[in-house]
Amino acid sequence: MKNYKVKRSIKSLSEDDRPREKLLSKGTAALSNAELLAILISSGSEGKNALDLAIELLQSCDNSLAQLGKKKVIELTKHKGIGEAKATTIVAALELSKRSMSEDSKMRTQINSSQDAFRLIKSHLYNLQVEEFWVAYLDRANKLISLKALSKGGLHGTVVDVRVILKNALDLLACGIILYHNHPSGNLKPSINDDKITIQIRDAGKLVDILILDHLIVSNNNFYSYADEARL
Repeated sequence: MKNYKVKRSIKSLSEDDRPREKLLSKGTAALSNAELLAILISSGSEGKNALDLAIELLQSCDNSLAQLGKKKVIELTKHKGIGEAKATTIVAALELSKRSMSEDSKMRTQINSSQDAFRLIKSHLYNLQVEEFWVAYLDRANKLISLKALSKGGLHGTVVDVRVILKNALDLLACGIILYHNHPSGNLKPSINDDKITIQIRDAGKLVDILILDHLIVSNNNFYSYADEARL
């Protein structure tokens, strides 16, 4: 005789344990990542409810939302029970979260510290799998004029054109600039090339009266600041 899996419905859980009801009664902060994800997934599949699917999906990413945020729709649909509709909902929700961080950072237009500088760039360099180099151009009061992506490279480096950086600064009438690049590995230790390009841009900036305020090496949740380390 064929064995059939019995699907444990969300409705079979107590009301306090149902993600939607829990959110309505206790607020989003009371829910775990799996419960929030289950709301996005909405419905289960054979033998599994939405919460089961959410738990399995997170476990496949080492329970890391950062890793989940790197997944593409086609990768998510490889998980049994996650079809294209569910996958697109998850990807869209995580992208909205990223854009929310970006909007929040734009409200902090005056850069007075390395923490301010990190908040400005965090959403742009979050979860990237290749290295990118960005520059923030500031006025005399350290207020943001423009934030520009200069180059994109591979896992271990990107090409930086000092002339382009300074030309943009002169065109924008910027008085100071902040340099940024990410290390996809998460290792924040500056490389020899990082030190070299920092010195090149700093010295070139002096010739045209453009001050290099900082150079941040960024990971998802932390950063290294040349200014904080007194290396400018």
